[in-house]
Amino acid sequence: MLTTLSIRDVVLIDALDLEVGEGLTVLTGETGAGKSIILDALGLALGARSDAGLVRAGAKQAVATAVFTAPDDAALIALLAERGFEVAPGEELILRRVVSADGRSRAYVNDQPAGVTALREIGALLVEVHGQHETVGLLDWKTHRALLDNYGGLQPQLSGVAAAAERLKAAQGRLDQLEASAAEAAAKAEEIALNLADLDALDPQADEETELAGERAILGAAEKAVADLADARNLLGGDKLSQRLASALRAVEHARQRAVQAGAEGDNPIIVKLALAAEAVDRALVEATEAVAAVDAAADAFDFEPGRLDKAEERLFSLRAAARKLNTTVDALPALRVRLREQLRLIEDGAEALTNARRDVAVAIEAYDVAAMLLTSAREAAGDRLVAAVMAELGPLKLDRARFRVMLEPIEGRRGSLGVETVRFEVATNAGTPFGPLDTVASGGELARFALAMKAALASREDQRQPVMIFDEVDQGVGGAVAEAVGGRLQRLSKGAQVLVVTHSPQVASRGHAHWKVRKADVDGHTRTSIDVLESHPRQEEIARMLSGAEITDEARAAARVLIG
Repeated sequence: MLTTLSIRDVVLIDALDLEVGEGLTVLTGETGAGKSIILDALGLALGARSDAGLVRAGAKQAVATAVFTAPDDAALIALLAERGFEVAPGEELILRRVVSADGRSRAYVNDQPAGVTALREIGALLVEVHGQHETVGLLDWKTHRALLDNYGGLQPQLSGVAAAAERLKAAQGRLDQLEASAAEAAAKAEEIALNLADLDALDPQADEETELAGERAILGAAEKAVADLADARNLLGGDKLSQRLASALRAVEHARQRAVQAGAEGDNPIIVKLALAAEAVDRALVEATEAVAAVDAAADAFDFEPGRLDKAEERLFSLRAAARKLNTTVDALPALRVRLREQLRLIEDGAEALTNARRDVAVAIEAYDVAAMLLTSAREAAGDRLVAAVMAELGPLKLDRARFRVMLEPIEGRRGSLGVETVRFEVATNAGTPFGPLDTVASGGELARFALAMKAALASREDQRQPVMIFDEVDQGVGGAVAEAVGGRLQRLSKGAQVLVVTHSPQVASRGHAHWKVRKADVDGHTRTSIDVLESHPRQEEIARMLSGAEITDEARAAARVLIG
């Protein structure tokens, strides 16, 4: 919803702040008063093209600001997020445009710098413009499909097609992957088989390189370690040390026996010391024997399998050579072996896998075609209803010779999430003329009135209503009953929405929920445009003026009271 429009130094406007309410707001005034300036300023805030001519003479820059309450529109919220603006439904959304006197333009969204393209994209989702020279929304055929689908309430059929399209995409993706893998594998089948045979013969294991490198380091050090242990044994004297200690022990024992024979008793100091000497030599004999055994045991620990170092180095060399040949690492060889085996399996079993995948695609295509056929049929039925609704609106709007149709154009080879056809609205404004796009067939007031007929027909569903719609002189060239019909449809269209209309018709003006009178006056020697918000009597006077002209008569005032009701 548009809540405020602020204009600074745009053409003939110094400063203007307008609060916009719900329903139908009418803009009236004498020709040339500047009604179009209001719409130009709003268009500027919505990203329309700008030029230095919009800047009021003598001003440095022109500024137009439109403040909205962000609607609960998923497409709008997603676009804002994509452009870097976080705005939730119901929050304030400010679009601002600044045009310098030299023609340079700057755009802002919620006071953050933005590109003009982003401003235009955001504005297009907030406001529809239908006028003498521009109709935004209906003229873009890309919007017609969504308009028709929403009008027909075709969300169930659309969901069915979208789901079928997703399943088809998945099945086709699987088939494409299998075909690509099979083609690649087949082209390299012989090379794959040879490489796999080499890897099978090599049988690489996980973390084998690390283990072999560690083993090689230990085996390389073993030879020197064994030599060191041999030196240690030799230095210990080996078996000779034990023999010498045993002889020494016997000699000490002989000395003790001689002392006993000579009459020495057990507590004799000589006997005691000889006993201690014998015990010490005995301990030395035991420890010497244990030391030699320990050194021998340590040497035995280095007694590896003969040729084991050569085997480890040869294995490590083979693994690294295979890795270089296959352009990978030793650690990756086991996984590569599995992949090569899988590729060969695809070659061998590929025919069956591809057959199954192709069958899945065929089933998915059949399911999609059924869903798409249901959607197409529903679109055709909705199109017929829309044609009838639009045709019913054309006569009262003085477009009784016009014809309207909904064209469904199949797209060859398309199976997308939105169906298999494009949707286009086409018109023929006179008998015998061919159908064509709205903007190439209708012109002037016809274009705006045709847009009004379309919007009135589409508005039979509330979710079709754009939050803000602008109609510029939709009543041009018509009066009486036709103008009354235009006003009635604008009022009906404004239910639950905002409609702004520039009008010269009293029948249209009388339908407004709010009435703005645009007037032009000379202020301090300069022409300026301003707006009066009319209530009650002033509004009646303005409509009477529209009925009678420069001189307002009592009859015109009476007619104005009748129109206002």
